[in-house]
Amino acid sequence: MARSDVKPKPSVRKSSAKKSPEQQEDSEFVDVTAEGGERVEPPPPEVVEPDPEMSPEEAEQARKNYLLTRFWISARGYWGSGGDRLAWLLSISLLLLIVTNVGFQYGINVWHRAIFDAIERRDAATVYFLTAVFFPLAIGSTLLGMAQVFARMGIQRRWRAWLTNAVISRWLANGRYYQLNLVGGDHQNPEYRIAEDLRIATDSPVDFVAGVTSAFLSAATFIVVLWTIGGALTITLADSTVTIPGFLVIAAIIYAAIASGSITAIGRSFVQVSENKNQAEAEYRYVLTRVRENGESIALLGGEEEERDGINKTFSKVLQQWARLAGQHMRTTLVSQGSHLIAPVVPILLCAPKFLEGSMTLGQVMQAASAFTIVQTAFGWLVDNYPRLADWNACARRIASLMMSLDGLERAEQGDGIGRIQRGKTEGGAMLSLNDLSVSLDDGTAVVDDTEVVIEPGERLLVAGESGTGKSTLVRALAGLWPWGGGSVNFHPDRRLFMLPQKPYIPSGTLRRAITYPGAAEDWLTEQICDALHKVGLDHLKEKIEEEGPWDQTLSGGEKQRLAFARLLLHNPDIVVLDEATSALDEKSQDKMMDLVIKELPNATIVSVAHRAELEAFHSRKIVLERRKGGAKLVSDVDLIPRKDQRRLLGRFLRHRKAANKAA
Repeated sequence: MARSDVKPKPSVRKSSAKKSPEQQEDSEFVDVTAEGGERVEPPPPEVVEPDPEMSPEEAEQARKNYLLTRFWISARGYWGSGGDRLAWLLSISLLLLIVTNVGFQYGINVWHRAIFDAIERRDAATVYFLTAVFFPLAIGSTLLGMAQVFARMGIQRRWRAWLTNAVISRWLANGRYYQLNLVGGDHQNPEYRIAEDLRIATDSPVDFVAGVTSAFLSAATFIVVLWTIGGALTITLADSTVTIPGFLVIAAIIYAAIASGSITAIGRSFVQVSENKNQAEAEYRYVLTRVRENGESIALLGGEEEERDGINKTFSKVLQQWARLAGQHMRTTLVSQGSHLIAPVVPILLCAPKFLEGSMTLGQVMQAASAFTIVQTAFGWLVDNYPRLADWNACARRIASLMMSLDGLERAEQGDGIGRIQRGKTEGGAMLSLNDLSVSLDDGTAVVDDTEVVIEPGERLLVAGESGTGKSTLVRALAGLWPWGGGSVNFHPDRRLFMLPQKPYIPSGTLRRAITYPGAAEDWLTEQICDALHKVGLDHLKEKIEEEGPWDQTLSGGEKQRLAFARLLLHNPDIVVLDEATSALDEKSQDKMMDLVIKELPNATIVSVAHRAELEAFHSRKIVLERRKGGAKLVSDVDLIPRKDQRRLLGRFLRHRKAANKAA
């Protein structure tokens, strides 16, 4: 894993005026500039804490409400100055298409009245003429529908691409994809949230806005039609009469209120059920992925039965959540299906008395029936889309939870909350230095405390200590993957660091790509790659460098570590960090790899973490970490190869005196 030079830390300009939670939600992000003046990404929004006086249920509801706010804080940027240049064009086009389509609906509604009136009069010429008129109306409405789908799905596709790019950029920045595994929070299965939840979170709002706009315009247009055609209805009760003005409009509103009220009451738990279902699906997919990724270890240990039990338990949770969701869908379908069946019949029954008495024509009855159905469909839009709204609600919250976890990491990078390890440049000729370095967990618990080390160019340093003393954590801090703690890690300017972990990462694709990772496969000639394979003892792979295959599964642990050393030779870095990089090799192969590194990279500075005592022969210096109360401490720093330069003794003396002063 290659690491580039440290970038300058951004400075943040914030207003000193204290803002209320509402102002914080509505306000712009504060400006952020780097020390050089260049523009960088804005900081994450401040978390709005719930009122301490709230009950747990109220606090949980407030948290869920804020999650939706957090989602829109990022998602609305698609239409902002840094968003998609076609966002507003597509949005305005979609609105115009919806308006035009409603106009065509009105034209077809008028056509219904005219055609049935002509049929009632037995006017053949008018029937033939209206038949000819119908086809342009139908074709125009169809083409408008197609254009509307194109614009709507164009917004959805481009919005998803824009927001996915924004989330993935934040997720991959500064090793946050790795740090999420080390901190608490609701961000499990981020890959599922980005791939699936984000898709739904950007699809549904566009459908919702388009649907609501179309429903509102349709309802407004055809309510006027119903009021005009239906007029007033006079009902005789005993010796008195009751006149109901606009009775068709009132009937449509009452009908829609009953249907919408029923679906709201029945589906009130839809959001929570959808959220639980999505979480169960994500956990099930994660378990299956783990089995695939660790197939060799599971097969060697014969763990199939245990894995099957784990899969069955997780899948049982999925089925339970789907059963609950099916129950919700059944209840909402009862209302929705019944509403669709009854809606076309109601206006005919209401208009029948007027038609029978001769005050309404057949065409007016059919126009009223068509208009009533359109109004009812518009009013009942929630009935048909409540399940999708609930699903969107759950998905948007899951994406927002991931965003909030990334927000926390970003705030920590800017110096808020738990201390951060600083990264800078060494002074003098030192290649690497750790100044008052302490490494802690994200909650502040110390892992390694008060470490002072200066590493000169060309030194080969061995970090030793018992298991659990924080050696690997210290290495992650060197690589910049572990940010929590204090003090600083400093590198010589313009020097490249390359890390060999205990379990080398083998990307998918060709073997050439696996060998040259993280560099581009075409950056090295085939002869250079073959030479590196030969040096690390992988000659049998030379003929396969252009082959694609599951190399992560087919290569043995030892072959993977040898391949990692081949990468090291190709990249030729200035600083090499080996984290148990030879643990899968036998002693002879380990000696060969270490001899190879010293021979091929004679000027490289090496930092190794290892348990094997025989590795001391390949290093010039050894430091030992020992577990202590309050975090592991550096208890020994000895030269394995005698040095003429004794400058480090003075530094050691000063550090001991500093420690004594602290103890006093």
